[in-house]
Amino acid sequence: MRILLSNDDGYFAPGLAQLAKSLQSLAEITVVAPEADRSGASNSLTLDRPLNLRKSSSGFFHVNGTPTDCVHLAVTGMLDFAPDMVVSGINAGANMGDDTIYSGTVAAATEGYLLGIPSIAVSLVIGPERFKHYETAGAVALQLVMNHLKTPLRAPILLNVNVPDVPLEEIQGFQITRLGKRHKAEPVVKAVNPRGETVYWVGAAGAAAEAGPGTDFYAVANNFVSITPLQVDLTNAAQMASTNAWLASWNEK
Repeated sequence: MRILLSNDDGYFAPGLAQLAKSLQSLAEITVVAPEADRSGASNSLTLDRPLNLRKSSSGFFHVNGTPTDCVHLAVTGMLDFAPDMVVSGINAGANMGDDTIYSGTVAAATEGYLLGIPSIAVSLVIGPERFKHYETAGAVALQLVMNHLKTPLRAPILLNVNVPDVPLEEIQGFQITRLGKRHKAEPVVKAVNPRGETVYWVGAAGAAAEAGPGTDFYAVANNFVSITPLQVDLTNAAQMASTNAWLASWNEK
């Protein structure tokens, strides 16, 4: 088995190193990740300049672009084979609810999915103690890949996985979940830089607003691994009829 790894925290991130370590006994691993932290890059592609691909002393390849760039470049230009799976992570922080829209971790996996490759995004939901049990998330990733090998899901798949930041023995199990929702983000933080210019930092994500049973927030809060199957079709099917009626009303005038 051949697995392509990527992330959005950068090729030097400890979560990526743990992911490679956890999966190397199971598969041939290739790592292509951003050269710098690109958290929040979402599904953006770099179209205004060429990309550079370099190999670090660790053997990991890095790209001066986004997580989506990394997977796209690897699959469509760098590799002379199609990976059997793309695994993105281990992200330093949650990617639950509305976070998935902005997440570069999820975006890297999404690009694999769009290219027809089974893909998984793995995030460690770091709590207030900030223990960072990356080895727990690595063990979860290994289990999921092994399960897919044993009993493949209908390909392509796109799974968003969030792992509580606790020792492995405290994990209560796995739950298939839906995305919860957050309150709107905190306001931007206004500051003055050394040149006296006013600058703004994007505010923190809002607290969970919809986090009841069945959601990713609820599962993780109760020390379960949250697994959410994602799709890319953004069509709001429930509004098709009402929007069609709205359009028809124009034609009557």
